[in-house]
Amino acid sequence: MPQLMSNDVLVLNKNFYAIQVVSWRKAMSLMYQELATAIDENYTDFPFNDWIELSKLMKDHPNGFVHTPNFKVAIPEIIRLSKYDRLPVRDVKFNRRNIYQHYNNKCCYCGHKYETKHLNLDHVIPKSRGGRTDWTNIVTSCLKCNTQKGDRTPTEAGMKLLVKASKPRWKGAQSFLELIPKMKFKRSWQKIIDTAYWDGELQKR
Repeated sequence: MPQLMSNDVLVLNKNFYAIQVVSWRKAMSLMYQELATAIDENYTDFPFNDWIELSKLMKDHPNGFVHTPNFKVAIPEIIRLSKYDRLPVRDVKFNRRNIYQHYNNKCCYCGHKYETKHLNLDHVIPKSRGGRTDWTNIVTSCLKCNTQKGDRTPTEAGMKLLVKASKPRWKGAQSFLELIPKMKFKRSWQKIIDTAYWDGELQKR
């Protein structure tokens, strides 16, 4: 069996929106209960029994197999829920990685792009003046601009803030994928989300 981190499964709702990542055990349970179908590289749905038959023809599979006394079942990389069409409420986490990404690794004062090791987080209104540590008051700044500004407002330091501090908007599937640790990310997830989202037939309600 492969290591657990290599056989997690991406879950799509019935309209092909990515909504979560689950363990292979949870994915297989959903399929067995007929609450989800496996999705192959051609975006074809396979109910549990059909997936078992297809698994018999597979010599290997990226996610490995579950073996029983009577048969083996490939662990799908992606499953699609049969009925659930909602999207979970999502929010972009306020952390250093997302802040750097929001401002494209650029200093919000000089506008130059830097490696993360050469960037700092700056309180537009200094904490000593009651400035909050949140999306509305935090921007990225290079070490030089950060030192020049010091414990002052941009106006006091004679500096212009090129980009207003703001909270990034949730970008659907792309934002979802950005939350998945790189060690767990699979190429097939990006491919099927990009293609299935645009080409998949919309479900009638």
